Amino acid sequence: MNVVIFRYSPEHSLFRLSNWRGRSHCRNCGATLSWHELIPLVSFLIQKGRCRNCGAGISRQYPLVEFLSGLIFLLPLYFAGIEGWIWLAAFLVFLLIAAVDYRLYIIPDELNLVLVGLGALRVGWEYFYGTFGELQGSFLGNYALLFGLRQNVFINHLTGLAAGALIIGLIVAITRGKGMGIGDLKLAGALGFLFGWPDIVLLLALSFIIGSLASIFLLIRRLKGMKDVVPFGPFLVSGAVVLVFWGKPILDFYFSFLWTIS
Repeated sequence: MNVVIFRYSPEHSLFRLSNWRGRSHCRNCGATLSWHELIPLVSFLIQKGRCRNCGAGISRQYPLVEFLSGLIFLLPLYFAGIEGWIWLAAFLVFLLIAAVDYRLYIIPDELNLVLVGLGALRVGWEYFYGTFGELQGSFLGNYALLFGLRQNVFINHLTGLAAGALIIGLIVAITRGKGMGIGDLKLAGALGFLFGWPDIVLLLALSFIIGSLASIFLLIRRLKGMKDVVPFGPFLVSGAVVLVFWGKPILDFYFSFLWTIS
């Protein structure tokens, strides 16, 4: 994952062979790394976050991506059947999108297409194995019934695609590309197809909330200014992750809060 993230350049395909071939090396001195320098997490800790050859600091992205990748590979234990492997692949793509967009302010089209492909696999799984219905196939649980379109899995996921692209597309149009970019629009559409309706609505809401909180933090710490650009891709995938694990509990809290104050 880290090799692909660091070797990717917008001029070439993310999946070109040169991104995958060749020995790993220090990004500072170019020294080829041996096997014992490439043990996930362990090597970083033993070397105290520094290259054994030149002493230069190693990016903290390496242990972070290694740790998150390890967690992602536990997903088949959380989801039943083939759906666990679909979400494993999706979360790996989420990680790539967040890291690449954070580093280069770009979301590769290939990754959006992979999400659409995974969405198609999920639709097929839900259709043939009957895992879609009024109370199935949504991370919102019974709250999904409030938004309708639970009768047909194909219409549901296509509506999710249209809703995601439309909402972000309006922001792109209103701000003339200054508020968000086309890459965000494509990603929102791909996520909409993967998650379906109405999950994409809460996903986008969570993305805006997380993005707002993160931006406030960056402003307070003076790491960013009011005119600086902050990539939105990491917030979109963060919203997706929060939706998967805490979508229904969040709505439980929200509606119980409304019930309390009313």
